[in-house]
Amino acid sequence: MYLFACHNMNISHVILTAPGNSPNTDGIHIGSSTKIKIVHAKIHTGDDCVSMVAGSQDIDIFDVVCGPGHGISVGSLGRTHETEYVTGIHVRNCTFIGAENGLRIKTWAPSLYSLASDIIFENIDIKNTGNPIIIDQQYCPSGSCKLQNMLSSEVQIKDVTFKNIKGISNTKVAVNIQCSPTLPCKNVRLVDIDLSYRGRGGQARSLCSHVTGSSSGKQKPGGCI
Repeated sequence: MYLFACHNMNISHVILTAPGNSPNTDGIHIGSSTKIKIVHAKIHTGDDCVSMVAGSQDIDIFDVVCGPGHGISVGSLGRTHETEYVTGIHVRNCTFIGAENGLRIKTWAPSLYSLASDIIFENIDIKNTGNPIIIDQQYCPSGSCKLQNMLSSEVQIKDVTFKNIKGISNTKVAVNIQCSPTLPCKNVRLVDIDLSYRGRGGQARSLCSHVTGSSSGKQKPGGCI
């Protein structure tokens, strides 16, 4: 489902299915749209279960089951539509089962200037899913971006909350927040995080760079902000 230039739409009780290895099969892709509500949905796909790109504002996602898939994602941002910001995203009471990623914000580097703010992820159940919490400001899906790794994203990410996120991570790094050195993330809050890793190599870890904010409540793995 592709929503572009839409306003005040409700999507409920849908089931979207594609093979887990099928490329570019986003379940619901949103851009340049406002006041979109997605509730009581099951999405099994080979790309993002829900993706929100430039101009996505006031998006409410409730009771979505994602997996397989690449998670619920803000972005990728920074390649086009630099004047269309992403704001007012609320993802709540969702479940991830066997997904490649969980809650993700991704931006290109280098990039045009843009802004992603006022984003809340809360009451999330993680079941055998990789990268439960990830902010990636060096996004490169092709894996051939050595030059990009020397450059920085100019997408400002701020006022982001991850609250009551719990379950089992398939990756040892369960909290991975890698922000731009040019425009570091601001006011990222980790509240009541309880993520375990049951694979080899020890307990779950958290990694953070170029980010300011706060941690409160339970922090497993230990908060890196």
